[in-house]
Amino acid sequence: YQTGVEGKEQIVYIYTKGETFGYRPILCNESHPVSAKALEDSVISFIPLDSFLKVLKKSFILSNKLLYNLSHEFTVWINRISAFGQKGLKERIALSLLILNEKYKKTGREHLPVSIPLSRDDFANYIGTSKEPLVRALRHFKDEKLIRTKGRKIIVLDIRKLEKIADF
Repeated sequence: YQTGVEGKEQIVYIYTKGETFGYRPILCNESHPVSAKALEDSVISFIPLDSFLKVLKKSFILSNKLLYNLSHEFTVWINRISAFGQKGLKERIALSLLILNEKYKKTGREHLPVSIPLSRDDFANYIGTSKEPLVRALRHFKDEKLIRTKGRKIIVLDIRKLEKIADF
């Protein structure tokens, strides 16, 4: 996430199990313009700079994997900026639910409902709005049986209707 002038957080990317992050500034020798925090209980591994650079120089596979990851993240960011800049709130929420539904699918269990573990504050920060309009829109989505909630978790029930709302 990145913190704005008034202290408001904007979530720019959500990483899930097995994804690597924090290496981009190392590769281009720049400072890191964003921060990271866990949205749920996590185990995070740290690789010291010297070790990372040694392995990177020796491993063609690691270099290619990081290049692939950077390219994918860039594509996600560009698509998100473009889509979010052109869509209204309900469309952005529907699109975000579709993106997060895909992101949180578990391998081998793709046919099962996905539980999206975001607090309302974090979800609002992800789509670039305040909490109140998000909660109203989510209530509408619940009333329309597009989603259901269980505590802070959101479960997508009707992907097709969300795709229509998102104009996807």
